Amino acid sequence: MLQHAETPLREGAAAPEPDDAAHGLDEGDTAGGELTRLLFDTDDRERIHAEWRRLVSGDAFAHRAGLTPAERTALSYERLRLVNDTVAGTGAEVLSYDAHRLAALHEWTGFVDGGLCTLASVHYNLFLGSLLDHDGYRRDLTAYTTMERTGTFLCTELAHGNDVAALETVAVLDRETGGFELHTPNPGAQKFMPNTSLTGGPKSALVAARLLVDDEDQGVFLFLTPLSDEHGHLPGIRVRRLPDRTGTPVDHCLTSFDRVRLPRESLLEAAHGRFDKDGRFASSLGNRRKRFLRSVGRVTVGKLCMSAGTLGMARASLAIAVRYAQHRQVAAPRAGERIPLTAHRSHHGRLLHALATAYAMTFLHRAVLDRWAAHDPTDREEREAAERIVAVAKGWITWQARDITIESRERCGAQGLFPENGLADLPLNVEGGITAEGDNLVIWQKAASELVFAHEAGPATTPEGSRTDLTDLPFLRDLHACVERIWQTRARTALRNGPSGDPVGRWNETSGAALEMVAAHARVAAADAFLAATDRATTARPLLEDLARLFLLHELRPHTGDLLAAGHLTPAQVDSLHTTTNHTLSALAPHLTPLAAAFDLPAEYLTTTPIANADYLNRFTY
Repeated sequence: MLQHAETPLREGAAAPEPDDAAHGLDEGDTAGGELTRLLFDTDDRERIHAEWRRLVSGDAFAHRAGLTPAERTALSYERLRLVNDTVAGTGAEVLSYDAHRLAALHEWTGFVDGGLCTLASVHYNLFLGSLLDHDGYRRDLTAYTTMERTGTFLCTELAHGNDVAALETVAVLDRETGGFELHTPNPGAQKFMPNTSLTGGPKSALVAARLLVDDEDQGVFLFLTPLSDEHGHLPGIRVRRLPDRTGTPVDHCLTSFDRVRLPRESLLEAAHGRFDKDGRFASSLGNRRKRFLRSVGRVTVGKLCMSAGTLGMARASLAIAVRYAQHRQVAAPRAGERIPLTAHRSHHGRLLHALATAYAMTFLHRAVLDRWAAHDPTDREEREAAERIVAVAKGWITWQARDITIESRERCGAQGLFPENGLADLPLNVEGGITAEGDNLVIWQKAASELVFAHEAGPATTPEGSRTDLTDLPFLRDLHACVERIWQTRARTALRNGPSGDPVGRWNETSGAALEMVAAHARVAAADAFLAATDRATTARPLLEDLARLFLLHELRPHTGDLLAAGHLTPAQVDSLHTTTNHTLSALAPHLTPLAAAFDLPAEYLTTTPIANADYLNRFTY
């Protein structure tokens, strides 16, 4: 099963020196080219990824040393306009409706400019996408599609983050004019963290506010609100810049409204809420919470974008760390000899584990994105299932991205601490993705409450009998499904036995097991996506099989006790897990560089990243 074991990398032995083609993936390398095609949407690669890859290859996206936070923020807005120039031919509206291209924009820009990744998500998805989703065809969007005005999105409040459905900003219908009065009733209702400063030019916002019609609360809707012009912020709008946060800076602010008058057309209408010509309010949804979820429906695509941004950061960090590990020479066992860091299992083993996870993350993201793009929005059950797997994948991918960017930085030692080497900001930028568009733990709690009874976890058949080979991929996949079933059973038992009449106490007894179930559900989904990609491979299939095996074995280790107790593993299998993993690492070690090169980072980006080059010692400019 270990197809590459004929060239194992022994502990202490020098790794093969990579050539230039391996550093920058030569499409003539059939296996390497196939890996790239599988990672980047195969036949649709040019449409989805190519324009963004070319964009970040330009000089405008090269690292600029010595900028202040304010200058870095201004640069992110300049780059946002370059993004808009790139889509001018097809149109910004088309981009907002194309979830694949929109996610890919984040995937390719996130590792060069985390601030740009945030701004693009807000402008194209939350702002422009929401406008289009709410009878947007009736509006003139030219000012936003040309970026004469930048769009922002004001939803969360200082006192209402993940419980944003309880927000307090109000928009009161004025019967006399037909318009609305937008108001912040108390300090806790200030909009928290939107990019509403004057940096980047004039801005308009979509403001989530509670619609009051004749003193009756109709739920939360979005209101198109001009914030500033070329002279400054408009009357009644108060903006205070927040302190700089960790990671790439963005102009985050506190924003409040003092009885700001808005015209009738400021309300974003659709079937979930609109006024007729006689001023009567009507809604297809009688539940105010459902109206809110319809208003902020773009958050689901935002989860896909946040996942994509951190996914790109993880892959970039690994590509740099692998190249540096090949270049960095250390003392060999024999006096006077030098060997690369990759000669040591303690170094290349960690990178290979991270690479295997990065491949799993990428294939999972592709599968989830395809499902979201293909779902029938009129089928409520299908839509809820698609939204749930998007949320589960977002949590798993962003958490894995944090681990990978930290690991990559550590493997580069002190060099990884210098921003010029492309790694220092990435873990901190991933933190933003973990929190944005729904804090991971909160969205997993929701998924957990649904998955306890929403489906039956576990493999189709019990992985027992003749299937005892720990190199067998379907067997390994089913073991992870057994882990999900074990935790689902525990969660169901806890929920049934929890204290009656105490919903919080009941869920407290259940949530630990339920969250473990969600984590296992994510791993099974990642495994399925990985194995599906492996089945599509030809020349690269043996390599992908070993990489999938490494991913499944590594993720299995913390759960061997449960599997042993349930009879799904034998003591001999548990005992052989380490050896099997080590053999798989030996098989993959000679392929470390081409596996990372398949991430297809632009040569221009890598050339300007000092430690990604063999002559990095001559580039010591910091």
